[in-house]
Amino acid sequence: METSMVDRERVGRVNKVGYVRRDIGKKKKQQLARRVRRPELGASNTLRQLFHSCTETFKGPDTVPSPQDVQRLRHILDNMKAEDVGLNRDLQFFKPGNIIENQRVTYTTVFKCDNFSLCIFFIPEGGIIPLHNHPGMTVLSKLLIGLMHIKSYDWVEPEVSKDNLLEQPSQSVRLAKLKADKMYTTSCDTSVLYPTTGGNIHEFSAITPCAVFDVIGPPYSKKDDRDCSYYKDHPCTSSPKERIGEVKEENEKDSYAWLEEIEMPENSEMDGIEYLGPTPF
Repeated sequence: METSMVDRERVGRVNKVGYVRRDIGKKKKQQLARRVRRPELGASNTLRQLFHSCTETFKGPDTVPSPQDVQRLRHILDNMKAEDVGLNRDLQFFKPGNIIENQRVTYTTVFKCDNFSLCIFFIPEGGIIPLHNHPGMTVLSKLLIGLMHIKSYDWVEPEVSKDNLLEQPSQSVRLAKLKADKMYTTSCDTSVLYPTTGGNIHEFSAITPCAVFDVIGPPYSKKDDRDCSYYKDHPCTSSPKERIGEVKEENEKDSYAWLEEIEMPENSEMDGIEYLGPTPF
């Protein structure tokens, strides 16, 4: 099994990460693959370190890595450069203003096993990975190239409704707390989300063309009930704490939103390409 490249037999099917892959044709695949250079001989030291740390960190479904293991992975990713995966900022794709009509998000799989996966997402300028969740997963994301806005939420536990202090607009929505709503550059630290904390539901918006490296443990899997769900956020004008009279300083106020689960948006469809960069082993 060639774990360093996209499984060609799955092209055109709905894959395990909840996104649709299309068979985009040989010529288009070749154009997309040029975003990742063919490797020099030998493995990348950074990727090798990351790979071995991941094998030690991720123990399978229903497990959460220890803080020490997460910190070790963050340290490796914080020091990762685009060149470690064969990328070059001079590639045409990463030129600001290089907007191609209907250009979609593209991804490549560096490595995948039952316990974790290593992926790179290429998001064109103005492109979006819509608000989606990571059920039962720990995910580390490092922006390698570009400027990106990230918005993320966590569910409010226990669930809040009109029966416990906050009026719920409909039965199809659920209250979530805003965890992040800010810009990220390549100098920013690696972001981490956990199964129930850290912004498990998030959205990526590319201000300039971006490349994002993701460590996902365990990977999405429909058969293991780790499928991707999508959401639309609606404003929430008050919070549960405000309703029970808990006063907070203005700069400490929490932000909330009602999240409505929706069908997979059209702009969530992605194209998978073969990984041609340095190998992790």
